[in-house]
Amino acid sequence: MSIKTSVIFPTVPDKQYFSIGEVSTLCRVKAHVLRYWESEFHQLKPLKRKGNRRYYKKKEVLLVRKIRELLYDEGYTISGAKMRLSSETIQTKTSSSNDTLKSFNSLNNSSKGFANPDFFSNNNLNTNIKDLLSEVLDILHGSKDNN
Repeated sequence: MSIKTSVIFPTVPDKQYFSIGEVSTLCRVKAHVLRYWESEFHQLKPLKRKGNRRYYKKKEVLLVRKIRELLYDEGYTISGAKMRLSSETIQTKTSSSNDTLKSFNSLNNSSKGFANPDFFSNNNLNTNIKDLLSEVLDILHGSKDNN
């Protein structure tokens, strides 16, 4: 019987982009492993600049930590980790979609509905819609990569 030991990660600094070396240090994973995971996990798509340099966003750093946890700590295979991440993504999107739909319905059921001048200025609704559309594009781009 194996005992799970949790790795304590350094705090992720509050900045927009991280180099592969920084992500390697922050996630305790070697750079070549990160490059391999990019080919296996479609959710992991760092920005590539001059000289093919990779720049990861904070959400990708957190994703790398999650992948590491699934593979190294919980003993998942790569295909098992992919399925787990996909199911978590679907649950998150479903929950987010339901929240957006509730917001949408409550605004639409107000006295003026779509004619309400505040309808499209509701920052929370606009942010949720923008996030959902972004996630749909990510899914579509991921499915194109798989074909």
